[in-house]
Amino acid sequence: MGELVVVEGLDGAGKHTFTTELVAGLRAHGASVTTTAFPRYDDDVHAELARDALYDRMGDLASSVHAMAVLFALDRRAAAAGLRAALAAHDVVLVDRYVASNAAYSAARLGQDAGGEVVGWVRALEIDRFGIPVPGHQLLLAPPREVAAERARSRAATEPGRARDAYESDDGLQARTDAVYRELAARSWLSRWTVLDDPAAAPSALVPALLHRC
Repeated sequence: MGELVVVEGLDGAGKHTFTTELVAGLRAHGASVTTTAFPRYDDDVHAELARDALYDRMGDLASSVHAMAVLFALDRRAAAAGLRAALAAHDVVLVDRYVASNAAYSAARLGQDAGGEVVGWVRALEIDRFGIPVPGHQLLLAPPREVAAERARSRAATEPGRARDAYESDDGLQARTDAVYRELAARSWLSRWTVLDDPAAAPSALVPALLHRC
């Protein structure tokens, strides 16, 4: 059985670049690796509805923290069988965003911390009720928040179709989410966490530790 490794972080934290380099490093050491990313906006109707809500195309749906969290959770529930099959076939399954993202953003929207009600509710929904695979290791990309925000703004300005959604454009929400992410990591929520303050320097250094756990 392979290791489910999750990459978390704010919008603009560098998750895509980091994941690409980490995959290359793992494969260079002979590991079998596959990747996926959530939300699966183009592959799951629940994620598609969530995206429409984030761009104000679903009435007042986005105003409900719990409704949005359920949509994101249902996306992962639909993917659970595929994740289990991938874990049976590969050494590492690398996932861009997972349950902690739902917990962190929901808590931040409600003004709660990592010990708040909604974090426990997300865990009960996704892990206990829906039975999605539990991560073995979570990597929090945590560059200075201002750096992540500038990357997100630049990406929106230069890449077609990458306009920032309601979560990405709310700087206050991003700041609160960053704080909850760090609290989740400090609590070892669901699994072991590694916090990476300089993600660009980290991928190659992580490879031996990740392979050792497989």
